[in-house]
Order: sequence, then structure tokens, then C-alpha cells
Amino acid sequence: MRVLVPSALVSYTGTSTIEAAGDSLLAMLADMDARFPGIRFRIADEQQQLRPNLRIFVNGQGVRDLSHPLQPSDGVAIVLALSGG
Repeated sequence: MRVLVPSALVSYTGTSTIEAAGDSLLAMLADMDARFPGIRFRIADEQQQLRPNLRIFVNGQGVRDLSHPLQPSDGVAIVLALSGG
């Protein structure tokens, strides 16, 4: 599946769009981490929870549950949430 990577994580991937595999978001993150070591820890914590400053969209729908199932044709966007005052 096609994964859009936020600019803050491009230092891991070298590009803002990658191909990844997996039948769930957790499996996709494991696939990404196998090729881009350390990226998974920047996206999810030790309790398998999405970090609070990130959002994930699957086919345009916001998803917080990392066990969310995926299909090979899905488009995934990892988005860094903006904050500040």
C-alpha cells in the first residue's frame, strides 16, 4: 500500500511516499520499521498506541486503533498534528 510520510519522518525514509505491506496498521508499522529502523517508535509507543502528536488516515478516514485492518489497495497518510499557541 502507498504510505504518505510526514516531513518530520522523511529523515528515516528518504522520501515522503513509500510502499509498505501489512494486514493491519501494526503490521504495516512493523514492515516499515524493518526497512527504516526506528520509525515505528516515532509513530507508536510501547503500549501499541499512536503517539498523541500524530494522526493516521486510511483512505481519508481518521483511524486511532492500530489494529485497524488494511488492504493492499489502501492509501495511508501519517500526519503530524500541529500544536502551539
